[in-house]
Amino acid sequence: MVVKTFFAVPVFPGATRVTSLVVLGDSTAVGVGDPLPAGGWRGFGPLLAAALGAPSELRYANLSIIGARVADLRYRQLPCAVATRPDVAVISAGMNDTLRSDFDPLTLRDDLDVTVTGLQATGAVVLITRFHHHGQVFRLPGPLRRALHQRIGQLNDAIDQVVACRGALCLDLHVTPGTYDTAAWSVDRLHPSELGHRMLAAALASMLAGAGIAVPHPVDLTCTDGRQLTAADHLAWLVCRGVPWLVRRSRDLLPYAAAVVLRDLFGRSRRYRRGGAAR
Repeated sequence: MVVKTFFAVPVFPGATRVTSLVVLGDSTAVGVGDPLPAGGWRGFGPLLAAALGAPSELRYANLSIIGARVADLRYRQLPCAVATRPDVAVISAGMNDTLRSDFDPLTLRDDLDVTVTGLQATGAVVLITRFHHHGQVFRLPGPLRRALHQRIGQLNDAIDQVVACRGALCLDLHVTPGTYDTAAWSVDRLHPSELGHRMLAAALASMLAGAGIAVPHPVDLTCTDGRQLTAADHLAWLVCRGVPWLVRRSRDLLPYAAAVVLRDLFGRSRRYRRGGAAR
């Protein structure tokens, strides 16, 4: 017998029924980490759509692109999203920006702001994910980890500014229960596993319910229909994808990581000199 586990959502009288859901974002929004037996990815999008309504009642569009940056949301995904006139729009993007040498938090904030306001102009409730500390689930050398941590902080600051200015909903993954559980992550530790995607869908559904959106069907957290990965799958990913990815991203992050190290050393040196002078 399979024991069903569900993520409870609050029920409010007169909640608004959703007839259209759109997802914008990068590989996590595509569903990477939650492979289907027949191929392709599922992810949190279809799970959230199923929680909001039956397929005959709800139009669902996932416009996400693997490798997308926030600028891609503004210039490539937003026009199609607006055309769907969604009731709810979920945005999950920004990590690809933090891993690039041309990372610019001000431009990122402006691109996100245009995306959010464009969606809100259609009447959509916009829900954005705010990011956790990747260094707690994905192991990197110290300088790269500190560099990435600072970048994610700047990304979250940009998200916070847009959320505060535009009144969008925001799911903070850092404080979402289960975010740092190993089982919530796929082998690459960058994308959620099937369980992680189910947990993400459940958290998004709960937040929407709290905002007065009807969630008639709870998200099932039982992993039963995704493709189960074997040790061979993990090894293949490490050799074919993991190591090459780390090399590429290290090239982008290394100059910034070196600057972080130099600032740390310079700061410690100045504090030491001041301490010596004080004595």
